[in-house]
Amino acid sequence: MVDVSAKPVTQRQAIARGQIVMKLETLTAIEAGNAPKGDVLTTAKLAGMMAAKQTAQLIPLCHPLPLSKIAVEISPDRQLPGYQITATVRTKAETGVEMEALTAVSVAALTLYDMAKALDPAMTISQIYLLQKTGGQSGDYQRTGQNQAD
Repeated sequence: MVDVSAKPVTQRQAIARGQIVMKLETLTAIEAGNAPKGDVLTTAKLAGMMAAKQTAQLIPLCHPLPLSKIAVEISPDRQLPGYQITATVRTKAETGVEMEALTAVSVAALTLYDMAKALDPAMTISQIYLLQKTGGQSGDYQRTGQNQAD
């Protein structure tokens, strides 16, 4: 692991996004609460929050961090069709929370897939990226452009 002990403790935040594309019928069934495994969206949000807390155990060389905020939002997008997933993670520490936000989005998407795969095994998880980060020695970052690497 990188030694961050000489870095100052600062307020840090990261926002990550991703999406899951599915058949319109699958989106409609999830919205109506008709998925075989139960409440898909609440379960996926909870899984994303739990995953953010476990990032240091999942990703080699990540620092364990005291997280002060984890928010996972899952919004329907009929144009995909599917869902847009956004995770916001905050800490006061020597290193950032980008990996925690990205992990939250990834696991929320995987859980959504697991909960609805009986309806639509062809769902596609994609476009997972860091949207924004604030705080820390390297300064703030805001992704520019849509669906492309900076």
